[in-house]
Amino acid sequence: MNYDLEERAAKFGENIIEFIKKINRNEINHPLINQIIRSATSIGANYMEANEASSKRDFRNKIHICKKESNETKHWLRMIAKANPEKNLECRELWKEAHELTLIFAKITKSCQSDKKN
Repeated sequence: MNYDLEERAAKFGENIIEFIKKINRNEINHPLINQIIRSATSIGANYMEANEASSKRDFRNKIHICKKESNETKHWLRMIAKANPEKNLECRELWKEAHELTLIFAKITKSCQSDKKN
């Protein structure tokens, strides 16, 4: 499927929400669920904010946050997979998308930095 980045980031957050609905609620999963919902859904929110940025600096900062949040989401997926081995395959698929988003935002960040130098 071919999405624009805003749609892709939003869809990723939605996919995480749907995945989390299938996770058992217990003392281990509860904090992991809270963390991953925050990081995964903030990717799209920060990207939308970046698109409405008031300056190039503001744009760079928001994109950098997108990169950090997508990277953090990878960590929480790893922890959820460890706590829920039966969800390993689903975690791996979501991790791949989080990784691709991290790479995309890293590239945008790098482009912004080289623009800054020119």
